Amino acid sequence: MSKKNKEQEFTEQQKEVLSSIKVSRIILPILIGLGVVVFLVVRQFDPQEFSQIKWTTRTFLGIGIAVLLLIIRHLAYATRLFILSNKEFSFRKCIELIFIWEFSSAVSPTSLGGSAVAFFILAQEKLSTAKTATIVLYTIVLDTAFFILTLPILIAILGFNIIRPDINSFSDIDGWGYTFLFAYALMAIYGTIFYLGLFRFPRRIKQFLVGCTKIKFLKRYRQNAIELGNDMMVASKELKKQNWKFHVGGFLATATAWSCRFLILGVLIAGFISALPLDFFTQFALYARLETMFVIIAFSPTPGGAGFVEILFGGFLTDYVKDDTSAIVISTIWRLLTYYSYLIAGAIIIPNWIHNILRARKKKRLERSDSNTPSTN
Repeated sequence: MSKKNKEQEFTEQQKEVLSSIKVSRIILPILIGLGVVVFLVVRQFDPQEFSQIKWTTRTFLGIGIAVLLLIIRHLAYATRLFILSNKEFSFRKCIELIFIWEFSSAVSPTSLGGSAVAFFILAQEKLSTAKTATIVLYTIVLDTAFFILTLPILIAILGFNIIRPDINSFSDIDGWGYTFLFAYALMAIYGTIFYLGLFRFPRRIKQFLVGCTKIKFLKRYRQNAIELGNDMMVASKELKKQNWKFHVGGFLATATAWSCRFLILGVLIAGFISALPLDFFTQFALYARLETMFVIIAFSPTPGGAGFVEILFGGFLTDYVKDDTSAIVISTIWRLLTYYSYLIAGAIIIPNWIHNILRARKKKRLERSDSNTPSTN
């Protein structure tokens, strides 16, 4: 099929979304990430410190557990999609779609995520508009709920030290600390708006969103606000039909996926830093620090947080990873597992997925054409 014919298969909006997940877009995040790694290596790499890194059984065990946690994380996301779709997708299909969803997040600014792509992906899989809106919007609520609910508990148990190594009380909060609080506040605000829009006042939230576009610099987002409001109203009706198992299952899958995300880095650090105690409290405190770090990463302007993560890593974890060289090695392996692996997987899966969609559309068009052709008998 020619490129021209392929383009005719999709609307302008769909082609825009397709453009956002095309394989060539992996070049930018890879260049940003590698560029920052090279910069850090040139500036901070110490050959003597590198020679002291011991690749022991503990190190390889940490890498092995990290890979296992990565698999569990992916399966947890697939389970959530399986639950939220009311099992309209097979579990195998959910696994494939999560690869595409994660790829779209990896090539988009972290602050934008893959929601727009998720709408497109699910629509191509012949899912109803109501279920598509429900899955994408409820996913946002579940993700933000995990952070909004768990972070205050972690701070209550461990104190403000979970934000940065040098913050022991609220009075010690510095620039990064205020950045975390600001990011958390933003997350809580939009999470609350989505919750109210889905479960309490969908029509009022739509009016509120559209009303906000009366502000001069927000006028260009008016159509987007209308569409989002409509999606909320549709999804709200769909969610009212669900029982408690739907919500509990969705949240547990979400909590498992996010917990694995942080535990992956935690076990890598424990594997490389032999002096780090393996007791529960130490590992729990490390987990909490990683969760707060991600709150800031979530608002990164770069695709998938590329470059931003590598810079943040050292400053947030200096009390666990004391030398810069080890920090570079650990963060690079972490990103290879959790970020670049999805870029590679997406580059393999997405072209075949798009080809299957086009083939299915062509078959349906031919069947429709045959049915409209008058019989010669």
